[in-house]
Amino acid sequence: SALCPQWPYCRKRCSYCNFNKYVVPAVDEAAVRACLVREARTLLRLSQVQSVTSVFFGGGTPSLASPSTIAAVLEAIAAAAHLPAGAEVTLEANPSSAGTPRLAGFRAAGVNRLSIGVQSLDDTELRLLGREHTAAEAQGAVEAARVLFPGRTSIDLLFGLPGQSWGTWARGLEAALGLCDDHISLYQLTLERGTALAAQVWGGALPAPPQDLLADMYQTAHAMLVAAGFRHYEVSNFARKGALSAHNLSYWRAEQYIGVGPGAHGRFVPQGEGGCSREARVQTLEPDAWMQEVQSRGHGTRRRVVLSPLEQ
Repeated sequence: SALCPQWPYCRKRCSYCNFNKYVVPAVDEAAVRACLVREARTLLRLSQVQSVTSVFFGGGTPSLASPSTIAAVLEAIAAAAHLPAGAEVTLEANPSSAGTPRLAGFRAAGVNRLSIGVQSLDDTELRLLGREHTAAEAQGAVEAARVLFPGRTSIDLLFGLPGQSWGTWARGLEAALGLCDDHISLYQLTLERGTALAAQVWGGALPAPPQDLLADMYQTAHAMLVAAGFRHYEVSNFARKGALSAHNLSYWRAEQYIGVGPGAHGRFVPQGEGGCSREARVQTLEPDAWMQEVQSRGHGTRRRVVLSPLEQ
């Protein structure tokens, strides 16, 4: 199984994001760490998974967690199942919380792959998206990460922003190609209900990009990246020099994955309690409620649905 621990906290709310995230004055990190450790142990026991193939720390902004929290979760996983020495361990990071000392701490904790939320290398676009970093800070974070995680530093980029032209996107991607390592994730912006950016577009304050333009942007990106030696191995992901994400591929191959933390999703067979069918599981969304559930019964699974063969 793959394993997906979630750190649900962010420093600010980006204008486009509707992920399960929380901006709070202070985080009781020791309590969150203890609950992540306990839930990982419980769900690994329930699943009777023998080996963990990859670990992906998502969020929220997991680079806001301390390296000691990341290390504690990895130690718990390794104690409950086999975690091979070369298993892919990815951490999502924001450029604003990805300084060299912090990244070195994550590497020492056991992280061996970084996914950096660059999103854009244009300061105007970054302001539109509500990001707290600048293009220069993003560049510095990627350069620092590539020193510590050579060949295993991925960057995320968004396209299809309100008002973005084909030329602006092509130039931004060209700049990203001059900066990136061997993996790029490209995501077409989705206007999500409840976000500030969606309200601006649907209210007429910002233009919605035409569908044909979005298609052209995607095809242009594909052509540019393939010409630069990247393999388009998944809808949003491109890699060269064999730097495909094992974790991304585990989803596409319908392998089991265990979600740990507030709002995490999982798909596994709970063999430890007599289950023989794959289940879709969702953990409790709100962190304090999730922690109470983990403390009382070992895990915070809020929803379980047995998947039919057709659904699988």
